Amino acid sequence: MFEAVLDCIKKYDTIIIHRHSRPDGDAMGSQLGLKNLILDNFEGKKVFVVGDKSKYLEFMKDSEMDEIGDEVYKNALAILLDSATPALICDERYKLAEKTARIDHHIYCETFTDVEVVDTSFESCAAMVAALALEGGLKIGSLAATSLFTGMVTDSGRFRYDSTTAQTFRIAAALMESEIDTNELYRNLYADDIESKKLKAQYTLKINFTKNRVAYIYTTHEELEKSGADIFSISRGMVGTMADLKGVDIWVNFTESDEGVLCELRSSRFNINPIAVKYGGGGHQKASGACVKTRDEAMAMLADLDAMQGEANEQNS
Repeated sequence: MFEAVLDCIKKYDTIIIHRHSRPDGDAMGSQLGLKNLILDNFEGKKVFVVGDKSKYLEFMKDSEMDEIGDEVYKNALAILLDSATPALICDERYKLAEKTARIDHHIYCETFTDVEVVDTSFESCAAMVAALALEGGLKIGSLAATSLFTGMVTDSGRFRYDSTTAQTFRIAAALMESEIDTNELYRNLYADDIESKKLKAQYTLKINFTKNRVAYIYTTHEELEKSGADIFSISRGMVGTMADLKGVDIWVNFTESDEGVLCELRSSRFNINPIAVKYGGGGHQKASGACVKTRDEAMAMLADLDAMQGEANEQNS
């Protein structure tokens, strides 16, 4: 499945790895994992990772992003990871590269690179990168394995989400043949300081419900600044406060930002991806995201989610 991508990696001496902006563990894990796979297996390659930083993921080794000039893209290969649309890419200079490739596990939206491998059967992009290594017979060192395992853990919800399959565990087992300190990983990934605990408590109190019991939180720009937290900690970090509520099958977190209102959509039962796509976003069937321009658009999205839940309620009544 990865023959064309492997051929590109073998051909190009300079490789620049991109992923989506505001990285989660999967975006960062697949990016760092692929970088170290290439360095460990192909002598003489120059490999760069680019994108915005993440305070949440600073604990990951080798997570410092490279600052490179436009000239580096000349005669280079750009590999895009964990991104369903061009709008999500952290640095649009990938367009300057001589060759482009993409590895992604989200629902297909469009083709925007020369070589593409998109497969929704994988719970994470990190697992796809690991599968590339296994298919290509590549050596998987400790740093690459730890990065990829981190991506798998985060995007599978610690192997809890229904995207987790037998394939997930086979790949995870293969990675654990390398040296991975899971105690250190989980300690850094899931440990909360007291301020974070207090913030989650505050956001639990902000939960509201629509007529058909879609849970939602809306954070204004002023509230975000007052919290002192970064945008990721609120947008991605607080959506989980609504998970596992009894009688709630759909929940969404709205966060105002300089770019617009960030929307994180989740469901335990339904395919909410079409609604995310309707508003310019994408993702998975039960976990998607979008960015809309105004609060009115966000409320229109909420109304669509409420209608979806209402239809399901009528069918079950």
